[in-house]
Amino acid sequence: MIDKRFIRRNERIRVPQIRLIGSDGKQIGIVSPQEGLAKAREEGLDLVEISSTAKPPVCRITDFGKYLYTLEKEEKQARKKQHVVQIKEIKLTSKIKEHDYQTKLRSGIKFLERGDKVKLTMFFRGREITHLNLGKRILERFTEDINDLAEVEKNSGLEGRMIVILITPKATNKKKPITKTVVQENAKTENQ
Repeated sequence: MIDKRFIRRNERIRVPQIRLIGSDGKQIGIVSPQEGLAKAREEGLDLVEISSTAKPPVCRITDFGKYLYTLEKEEKQARKKQHVVQIKEIKLTSKIKEHDYQTKLRSGIKFLERGDKVKLTMFFRGREITHLNLGKRILERFTEDINDLAEVEKNSGLEGRMIVILITPKATNKKKPITKTVVQENAKTENQ
């Protein structure tokens, strides 16, 4: 939220010279703040400091309320475009059936298309730990199936009774809807 107390306007602008922009958006030139304030008062508007870091500071003749509204609107748009990357976990076992695998694959692709990272966790219960190769094969298949969408960021190997792989979406392929085609191709190859 923008704090209007920190935006200098009218008499609060205390510098020897300012670069003035008129209400129509055209640059007037470098003038004293008193001249700028006089021109703003002639038009019935405010003198608002746009950029305090510039030398000399840039000021615009505009309605202060309208200026605040546009700043808040721009800030809201910027917040809307932000995407916080989350890590979504998909848990698998070495005894996973084909339909369950396809469901997990679809959800993984959906997460990657949204731009989230995916953490694949392969659990081994009881004596399943003796068949590590089955679990590794399933994880390799999963990473191959989403290879055009993502890349493996971290392959930690066996940790206790599980194997963990962290997958990140490729930057170039964001928002590319290929969910159904990949899943259908995989189902066809498994049925043959």
